[in-house]
Amino acid sequence: MQKNTLPLYALVGVLALGTPLAMSAENPVEPNQVVAAIEGTFGVTPGQRRNHIKGSCAAGEFVGSKDAARYTRSALFSGKPVPVIARFSLSGGNPKAPDTAKSVRGMALQFKLPGGALHNMAMLNTPIFGAASPQTFLDLMLALQPDPATGKPDPEKMKAFKASHPDSLAQSEYLAANNPPASYANSSYWGIHTFKFINGKKQTTLVRWRFVPQDGEKRLSDDELKTAGANFLEQALIGRTQQGPVRWDMMLTIGTAGDPQDNPTLAWPEDRKQIKAGTLTIKTATPQKGAECEPINFDPLVMADGVAPTNDPVLQFRSPAYAVSYAKRLGGL
Repeated sequence: MQKNTLPLYALVGVLALGTPLAMSAENPVEPNQVVAAIEGTFGVTPGQRRNHIKGSCAAGEFVGSKDAARYTRSALFSGKPVPVIARFSLSGGNPKAPDTAKSVRGMALQFKLPGGALHNMAMLNTPIFGAASPQTFLDLMLALQPDPATGKPDPEKMKAFKASHPDSLAQSEYLAANNPPASYANSSYWGIHTFKFINGKKQTTLVRWRFVPQDGEKRLSDDELKTAGANFLEQALIGRTQQGPVRWDMMLTIGTAGDPQDNPTLAWPEDRKQIKAGTLTIKTATPQKGAECEPINFDPLVMADGVAPTNDPVLQFRSPAYAVSYAKRLGGL
């Protein structure tokens, strides 16, 4: 089946990767539908992820700050090192997608907390997402499916999708305006959604977060896009970790009344209070085949005590969609 590498499939970057969620009149989309639509767009590589199939593994630790501990009782912010398994990836289901594609990059983290507890984060290198609902994501996947006659998406279907789904435009415009990162180590990653931090007094604070590289942001120039090659990201990350640890600052944005809680396509105002919530240190990186990150299902609703989800329909849908994809790859399908 023809594999697509269009920028608009960047929306694949967060949804369809995993127990079905109870559906309501406002959310009629089924997880199986979305995963099947992704398969129809990119094809299937048996036993592999349906989305973010191309990736690299890494490992390190996270040390949270006491500034964040005032907002949440989570053990993530105890000030003690927490082991982390990471996965860096490209969006989509094409294992041969070029690293120069103007598509989403992902950073997924699994924190191993005391007592065997886990906390997952699945982030993107765009500040907003490209769908306010699972329906928009499903409609995009259907619009991107290749026409049997040409092996490519029907331009008229894509034109109709854009016209009827304005919630998809902001992320698409961001990707079109910004070249891909020169390295996974030179990119910020946003949590996209709004979450709840709950402290020891049971007080709840709405938050968003992003991880900012201490190495600085660096994007490929237009000339570098032509010469970088299709598979430079993994070796760039491995080479960087061989020189020494790679670090990101976790920056926490504190929400106020009226800030969007359930729409990941809307950014918060830039004047919101921000604090440094901790430091992520990546010490090693490897190809994903046989490595520790490969079998992990980075379900973002796996959360430690002190952190809770909002009613964002995209966030709520990710867990069941991930589960569907995860079950398929466990079964070798």
